[in-house]
Amino acid sequence: MSFLGYVRPDGTVGTRNYVGIISTVVCANDITTWITNQVPGCAPFTHQGGCGQSEFDTAVTHRTLAALGSNPNLGAVLLVSLGGEGSVDHIQEEIARTGKRVEKVVVHKLGGVNNTFAEGMRLARLMAMDISSVRREEADDSHLFLGAKCGCSDTTSGLASNPTLGTAMDMLVQRGGTCVFGETTEITGAEHILARRAATPEVREKLINIVTRLEKKITSGNVPGANIAQANIAGGLTTLEEKSLGAVIKAGTTTLQGVLELGERPAGKGLYMVDTAGQAPRAITGLAAAGATVMMFSTGKGAPWGFPFVPMIKVTANPGTCSCLSDLMDFCIDPAGAESADARGERLYKEILEVASGKMTKAEALRIGMYVDIWQRDVTH
Repeated sequence: MSFLGYVRPDGTVGTRNYVGIISTVVCANDITTWITNQVPGCAPFTHQGGCGQSEFDTAVTHRTLAALGSNPNLGAVLLVSLGGEGSVDHIQEEIARTGKRVEKVVVHKLGGVNNTFAEGMRLARLMAMDISSVRREEADDSHLFLGAKCGCSDTTSGLASNPTLGTAMDMLVQRGGTCVFGETTEITGAEHILARRAATPEVREKLINIVTRLEKKITSGNVPGANIAQANIAGGLTTLEEKSLGAVIKAGTTTLQGVLELGERPAGKGLYMVDTAGQAPRAITGLAAAGATVMMFSTGKGAPWGFPFVPMIKVTANPGTCSCLSDLMDFCIDPAGAESADARGERLYKEILEVASGKMTKAEALRIGMYVDIWQRDVTH
């Protein structure tokens, strides 16, 4: 099977073709947004980090920004920096290794906000015109990179929508593609299920370690049930373990090839997990930074999230959500219908290929849910 994508100089294949306007620090977010709004064909990434962080979080932020800029859905990248946060040359250099054009504007060097805005628009326009000549080409689906997330879960999530995501993930892995999921909070209490599928003892150990690390942090704050939201409870979920048992199903059944830190990219094909927060804006950033070019979002009660430069397919098996939130849902499942689990997965896989080839998702059409962020572990000072 195949899709129509954008072949990049490093051999990866994107499903979209944007100029990424990436803020390197919270102080540059406004200029980043202004440039994006003025130049067609641009997609922003803003966040709350870049300064006032611990050494650990600063390294994670920079690694994540470089990984996001390297995502094949971006044909070129403009970094927007204040200058007070220090040099971001290493981020530019890392992105440039992919072969795409990377430019930067720095407020302190250009003499203020107005000059930076003007120069940023000039560069963004040039890059947008340049990449507009790139055309979609037929590519084998082994070049797809699929991300999976769930949120606002209810009982239908674990029973129907998450298993459907899992079937689609299995299909892509079996075809030689790459799949990634995250949300360490969402596997707590069910990590033993994933551990049995680890490719090596080292992968198993890292999986257990990230869960243990998170559990220690959660219990130190005396909030062991913090990952159970009111919407989850209203939807029939009662404990973190019950929620996790349903959540891990979205990862399918194939071998877990590796566990990645935020901003790391897979060393090969197959199924990987990224250590991310459960909150959507931070979790989906981790998937995009890993390299996902299409995302699936399974939801029971409904959620509006999208991502600035990665299409997100909303999947629900809750009939009420499908009806009431039809302007947000892309793919509906009838959990009581005659359609088999395999048939649902195959139908979703076809939808993935269509979206990868250019079909817009509801979130893209609405430009909704585009607020994203980078997970910070330490206290911001």
